[in-house]
Amino acid sequence: MSNIAKAFAGGKAFIPFITCGDPDLATTAKAVRAMAQNGADLIELGIPFSDPTAEGPVIQAANLRALSGGVTPDKIFDLVRDLRTDVTVPMVFMTYANVVFSYGAEKFISACREVGIDGLILPDIPFEEKEEFSDVCRRYEVDLISLIAPTSANRVGMIAKEAEGFIYLVSSLGVTGERSEITTDLTAIVKVIRESTDVPCAIGFGISTPEQAKQMAKIADGAIVGSAIVRLMAQYGAEAPAHVGAYVRDMKEAVRCLSKD
Repeated sequence: MSNIAKAFAGGKAFIPFITCGDPDLATTAKAVRAMAQNGADLIELGIPFSDPTAEGPVIQAANLRALSGGVTPDKIFDLVRDLRTDVTVPMVFMTYANVVFSYGAEKFISACREVGIDGLILPDIPFEEKEEFSDVCRRYEVDLISLIAPTSANRVGMIAKEAEGFIYLVSSLGVTGERSEITTDLTAIVKVIRESTDVPCAIGFGISTPEQAKQMAKIADGAIVGSAIVRLMAQYGAEAPAHVGAYVRDMKEAVRCLSKD
């Protein structure tokens, strides 16, 4: 069983996201440890990029603050290396193709393997162009996570059949950010996914409350939250890890009671 598969083996998963380096890497490390200690099943680590096209204003601002503070991929690799001394939950990077291209795809992905990153999410890479990265990811046993959006339509089954690790189902059109209501017919999309693959599916974009997390986890295998956590990091700064830990605990509790389908 892969490390990512373990995140979903015990029931519905809660997956938090954090932008590395906002407000600084030491605080990021404390927040990640707080997430792990409070029930996070898998953690997404955002590598900041100057033009994060999938992100809403909260995560965009966090990216710019982190970059202004001098965060680089090498510093984030060092961060993960340190985290892996005691954090055992699966961790994946979420970033953009230009970050990987600039670093060198093979060098970047082999470094992921070396420090203990289990998967890679590149939201700006279309399904049809993923081979640029997928062959290298397979060589180093780093899962290239597929995204499925409401606009994927008749491509949902095709994407799902080739998926690895888990499928990131985008709940709504547009960019990341908290939403008061999610109206997409996600049940129909998940039905097609489950007819096409056994790879677990988690829903992200727009989830911020325990009630929303529970609703999404009922439909799929887990819920992903980013902007609400990044907002806590911005609000509380160096004091944020305790608040993030409490938030993750509440969100995990909301999905914990759901049985696995």
